[in-house]
Amino acid sequence: MRSNRFPINDESAFNWRILKKLWPFLTEFKTRVWMAIGCLVGAKLAAVTLPFVLKHIVDNLNLDTAAETMMAVIISLIIAYGTLRLANVLFGEIRDMLFGRVTERAMRRIGLKVFNHLHRLDLDFHLSRQTGGLSRDIERGTSGISFLMRFMVFNIGPTLLEIGMVTFLLLFNYGLTFALVIVLSVVIYVSFSIKATDWRTKYVKELNQADNVSNTRAVDSLLNFETVKYFNNEKYEADRYDVGLANWEQARRKNRLSLFALNGGQAFIIAISMTSMLALAANEVANNRMTIGDFVLVNAFTMQIFMPLNFLGFVYREIRGSLTNIENLFSLLEKAPSINDEKDATELKVTKGEIYFENVSFRYHEKREIIKNISFSIKPGQKVAVVGESGAGKSTLVKLIFRFYDPTQGRILIDGQDIKHVSQDSLRAHIGIVPQDTVLFNDTLYENIKYGRPDATEEDIKEAIALAHLDDFVERLPDKTDTQVGERGLKLSGGEKQRVAIARTILKRPPIMVFDEATSSLDSQSEQAILQALREISQGHTSFVVAHRLSTIMDADSIIVMDQGEIIEQGTHHELLSQDSLYAKLWSAQQSRSDLAIKESNTKIADTKIGSTKTGSTKSER
Repeated sequence: MRSNRFPINDESAFNWRILKKLWPFLTEFKTRVWMAIGCLVGAKLAAVTLPFVLKHIVDNLNLDTAAETMMAVIISLIIAYGTLRLANVLFGEIRDMLFGRVTERAMRRIGLKVFNHLHRLDLDFHLSRQTGGLSRDIERGTSGISFLMRFMVFNIGPTLLEIGMVTFLLLFNYGLTFALVIVLSVVIYVSFSIKATDWRTKYVKELNQADNVSNTRAVDSLLNFETVKYFNNEKYEADRYDVGLANWEQARRKNRLSLFALNGGQAFIIAISMTSMLALAANEVANNRMTIGDFVLVNAFTMQIFMPLNFLGFVYREIRGSLTNIENLFSLLEKAPSINDEKDATELKVTKGEIYFENVSFRYHEKREIIKNISFSIKPGQKVAVVGESGAGKSTLVKLIFRFYDPTQGRILIDGQDIKHVSQDSLRAHIGIVPQDTVLFNDTLYENIKYGRPDATEEDIKEAIALAHLDDFVERLPDKTDTQVGERGLKLSGGEKQRVAIARTILKRPPIMVFDEATSSLDSQSEQAILQALREISQGHTSFVVAHRLSTIMDADSIIVMDQGEIIEQGTHHELLSQDSLYAKLWSAQQSRSDLAIKESNTKIADTKIGSTKTGSTKSER
């Protein structure tokens, strides 16, 4: 549930509390921060001094003094002007260099925190997320942090400091009128910028939303490339993507027009202000109350104020957008996972590998109960299988063992320890799984297998490849284990991906092994080879098998038959067949389908042979 602490739907809220959230990430380099602020002040002092030096250069050019004296003074002033200009630039560069490290480290820390938090969120969040939009939110959020830190600290702050210094100097040297024009101009400009920017924020959000939707559509379509091809739906996907792009185009047009209104208003205010200042200065010169140097100084100060002020409008707009993007990023951190470790959670200690489901019930939604008060145990070293029709709740048991969800009632024990009271890391470290749908990383075959145990040696990985019967396949590849498997492993067949998953689990060698339709994508010959390998590596390990093909679990120590979330039968393969109940019916149906498939295959072979014979006879007769 999204926290109300960050009201991202409030179009006008300028949430300064985000700065409070960011502050802890900036304190890692306190010395650098203070040194950068010192450079900032030094740069502004140099910038404010420059117009005074320029004034004296101009005034000295108009003095009727000895040429040698005048040139000496002018050269000194010019050198001073160049030194101050250089100091202004150098202080700014040193400031950026010092604070750059602070900003980059803050981005790194926050990015890592969000990444870790997303991995801690529950399965429900990841099942409903939109990957493309989520990745753009993270990208814009971290970029927003960089912009906010850089420009708020080194543009808004310094500009306001400079405005204050210039206003005081104008008031002290030239009177109230000049200072009042500057102050009124700044107030009107800032007020207009804030109001106009807040007004157009809704267009920025519309643009971001349209960008997210179109990007999500593109990513989703590309991830499901094969499905698009299977159904010949390239045009359908292109049309849907174009609808997203059309919305993006319209949102961008509104954003551009609103930006034109904002920029035009700011330019008008600046033009009026600068004209007023120059008119006042020219009038003072005409009445001999100011020198030409004073006119140049006022002009320089006015330009010096309004140039960064004009940029300040852009900075404010971008900071407003950055705060919105950072707000979205922090809203991800506000999402609380439904599955959490207890404060005093202990480490799971597996000595035997015994699993016990005690009166376990579970529902995803209040009105639909998936698991209904089931109890069973898996003794140390046993192989226990669970079978049943689709929707019986078999795969849900796997999710409960891994604690992706907690039972709504009852408990699950491993070696007498309630898995709710142990850390999730230690729980999953002791369980290995070969899932039905194996998704691989877009990396090499070697790295995907190594993922089962990142600290494994090359010899360990070769052994796992051999035990998973992948060695022949690897040898046929031009790049061997360095072969890239593609995104989600799309360059491999279903059977090859499943063998990679098996090799990965073999490498992990956990005391408890879970097989969720582990051989569903294998042909009969490969299946028997893999089953033999699994029998070998499962010796001495507790195995929990979710199976559809009953032929793969005939050797199980116990078979649990589920129907509508309840256990209706339990026993060995032969015991369940003798009961002539649901298991026997499932077995009979699968055997019938298998016999029918063999019969159809033989018929096709026979028809092919007869067709070949007839063709041969016809040719002979001819």
